[in-house]
Amino acid sequence: MADMHLNPFENAQQQFDLAAEKLQLNSGMRRVLRVPQRELSVNFPVKMDNGDIEVFTGYRVQHNVSRGPAKGGIRYHPAVDLDEVRALAMWMTWKCALVNIPYGGAKGGIIVDPGRLTMPELERMTRRFATEISILVGAEKDIPAPDVGTNGQIMAWFMDTISMHRGYTVPAVITGKPVEVGGSLGRVEATGRGVSIVAREAARHLGMKLEGATVVVQGFGNVGSVTADLLHKMGCRIIAVSDVSGGYYNRRGLDIPAMIEYVKKNRSLAGYKADGIETVSNADLLELECDILAPCALENQITEANADRINCKLIVEGANGPTTPQADDILFEKGIFVVPDILANAGGVTVSYFEWVQGLQEFFWTEEEINNKLERIMQHSFEAVLHQTLTHKVSMRMGGYMVAVARVAEATQIRGIYP
Repeated sequence: MADMHLNPFENAQQQFDLAAEKLQLNSGMRRVLRVPQRELSVNFPVKMDNGDIEVFTGYRVQHNVSRGPAKGGIRYHPAVDLDEVRALAMWMTWKCALVNIPYGGAKGGIIVDPGRLTMPELERMTRRFATEISILVGAEKDIPAPDVGTNGQIMAWFMDTISMHRGYTVPAVITGKPVEVGGSLGRVEATGRGVSIVAREAARHLGMKLEGATVVVQGFGNVGSVTADLLHKMGCRIIAVSDVSGGYYNRRGLDIPAMIEYVKKNRSLAGYKADGIETVSNADLLELECDILAPCALENQITEANADRINCKLIVEGANGPTTPQADDILFEKGIFVVPDILANAGGVTVSYFEWVQGLQEFFWTEEEINNKLERIMQHSFEAVLHQTLTHKVSMRMGGYMVAVARVAEATQIRGIYP
């Protein structure tokens, strides 16, 4: 699926450089914001069920904390490396600034295929990793969350581990937890809900009717499946989805609720069958003719190699970094409207912010209140980016970066350089 030869951190820096040039940031500010503030690499042992000891490598990177505590997910995936985590941390900085919540950007990860571990092994690895990076995390300084390969249960283990160290329960140390241990209603669906909200707003701007609009969704994990489900409920026709097992295509439309139920029982779409379905590769899926394309998998999916064959009117980036800077130029020339990741998938961190606030206050909102708050923030953020885009006649990504980078640069400048 992804082009693993492309360095995501170099892509993130290139995107920043382009925005910094547009904003005419001075050279000193560019040097500050172009690199992470803090990086921690850890190698730690875990006892496996058979008694063997395995050593895992993990990372926690904080890009910038000028606007508040660091915020960002923890990823469990075999392809995790330090440059990927650096890029994801930088994108989190811009994402939090764009939706104007008081966080800086961070990210973490472990090089592991979680599907190859038993639940006890997964728990022991998580608790040891939480211990290793506990010198950085805290409700007032760095708040992790779920990402690719992690879930609410893993967040609960993480929170419990930190709480055991402190000697009291610290619900606000992490977000994306189950509701039963201080999680927020609406958090699981938040990222996909945000993607569907900005897809609706972008379609409205483009004069595209959602009723009957054809949609392709790459990735059918938490983000992709919720995105597909909500767009389906808005009247869209979801014609193709994919996961690690491949792509599933039916021009007449897929039964998204049935596919979601299948994944709940079987953990992936592997073996899914229904009348009229054709199987396609993940690469071919991206090039299917459609109205809306939602890449919701990993970074580096749309590159210089395939951008000219993308055949849609609107791209809404549910994943982080799915489009390279070179591909962006091609898509812009083709007239494809791209809602960038730092806006499109910001619903997750927005509701994580709500969860953090609720955890600090020990006061909780209803799911309707959460969804209404999310709706307002995503709509307002889309309008701010669109205004910048139309004013400067740039892409939506550049418009989003100009809003976000300006806010972070202003906060950094106002705080000053210590000492």
